[in-house]
Amino acid sequence: MKILIAPDKFKGALNAPEVAENIAKGLRDALPNPKIEIIPMADGGEGTAEAICQARGGSWLNCKAHDPIGREIEARYAWIAHGKLAVMEMSEAAGMRRLSESERDPVCATTFGVGEMILDAAGRGANEIIIGLGGSATNDGGFGMAEALGFQFDYEQEEGKEKNGEGVTDLANLSWIEKPRDLKLPKIIAAVDVRNPLLGENGATRVFGPQKGASKDELNALERALTRLAEIVAGEFGFDYRDRPGAGAAGGLGFGLMSFCGATIRPGFDVVAGAVGLESQMKDVDLVITGEGSLDRQTLEGKTPAGVATLARKLGKKVYAIVGRDDANQQVHELFDGVYQLARSDMTEKEQMKRAGELLREKARELVKDL
Repeated sequence: MKILIAPDKFKGALNAPEVAENIAKGLRDALPNPKIEIIPMADGGEGTAEAICQARGGSWLNCKAHDPIGREIEARYAWIAHGKLAVMEMSEAAGMRRLSESERDPVCATTFGVGEMILDAAGRGANEIIIGLGGSATNDGGFGMAEALGFQFDYEQEEGKEKNGEGVTDLANLSWIEKPRDLKLPKIIAAVDVRNPLLGENGATRVFGPQKGASKDELNALERALTRLAEIVAGEFGFDYRDRPGAGAAGGLGFGLMSFCGATIRPGFDVVAGAVGLESQMKDVDLVITGEGSLDRQTLEGKTPAGVATLARKLGKKVYAIVGRDDANQQVHELFDGVYQLARSDMTEKEQMKRAGELLREKARELVKDL
């Protein structure tokens, strides 16, 4: 029996390669000489660069950048020498993981470091850059990234008074933007796992701002700021991406990448699947196993398990999911031939995360018995 294992990470517990290896160990415990192929996956969130780097035999490059609140850091991104492809994650410079809980402040946090990473890759002669948009600590619409790239922002203000220094919310007083004259960037693909627009009830600020520490008043101020940014971009540049699906990804960085870098937004799963050759690897296997920390309604919005299952169905393969927790959504379950959940009533969530590897091996053995 030939089996393909293509999971995403179990956030907070195991990364995608660790998830895949534990499933493989469980299968080997229960099957005589199985042929197992492992392709760790991602959908535009954290783990995207690692998945593509591993599958394509890439290396890692380091560059100087700044974190969301301006501290100098060493950031890294993947480099695929064949084709001069750079694969990076915005969270490496501007992610929530760079901040302690007490440091979260989307009014001050910016994507400046993401712009620095883009410039570094462009300076090395990249022909294409893939950027995974997930895990952001920012809500600046890509404003900080644009500043790092050399865009100039000017503000309406009373004579003799300086800008109020409140960060991203200053954008509410934006009057014009000037493009840098000599900026040359390669083709940029923004890989997203959400379809939110920039503004409104389903936009970057209202949906994701509270998770980043924004108060109700700050949410209103940030929404005004991004609205003004979109208005000025439309007026100055002649295009308007505020309603484009994915524009609200990573605190509006999707909008910023389209507006300031000419980027194309694509579903993250499709980007990763294409880059790692998932379909060709799947063609000659007997069954497919995928998984992620949570299986729920959001799975249908372009998450890895749904993408893997859809591709498996297209190729006529049986497909199973091993997940941390499952809310038993019928529409989601219809994608799979079987779903196996790690969560147990006799175990706390913390204990489950600590023992995730052991539980994955257990569920893989259980899957084999059911087959």
